[in-house]
Amino acid sequence: MFEIYVEGSFSAGHALRGYKGKCENPHGHNYKVRLTLTGPTLDETGLLSDFAVLKQSMRETMATLDHKFLNDQAPFDRLNPSAENLAKYFYDQAIQRFPADGNGPRIKNVTVWETDTTAATYWPDGPEPSNGAAR
Repeated sequence: MFEIYVEGSFSAGHALRGYKGKCENPHGHNYKVRLTLTGPTLDETGLLSDFAVLKQSMRETMATLDHKFLNDQAPFDRLNPSAENLAKYFYDQAIQRFPADGNGPRIKNVTVWETDTTAATYWPDGPEPSNGAAR
C-alpha cells in the first residue's frame, strides 16, 4: 500500500455556536490542512497521484475560505465551523475530484489544525489508532 499527502494553509475567522467559553466569540486561526491519499498501485510513471493535482484541488477549496468569516460561508452558515466539520468539508470537496474507484487511489483522511498543537481528523472509513496528530 502506498500513501502520499499534501499540506496547505489558510487564515479565517469563526465563532462556535452553542459553545460556552472563549471560542463562542469571533476569533481567527491560521489553519493547516493535510489531505492523505492511499492506494495499492502506482500509475505508469510510478506515482500514486500527481502532487500538483492534489495541491490544486486543496488550493481551490482553501481559496473559498481564506480570509473569510466561516460562519458566513456555506455550509458553515448552517453547520458549526469546528475543526472536525472543516476536516469533513475538505474531504467532501476532495472526493469530488478523487472518487474511490476500484484499485485506484482513495482519500484516506483529512486533518485540519487550528493551532500547532490542536487538530481534528476525518476518516471516511472510521477512525484509526491515533498517531498523536488528531484529537
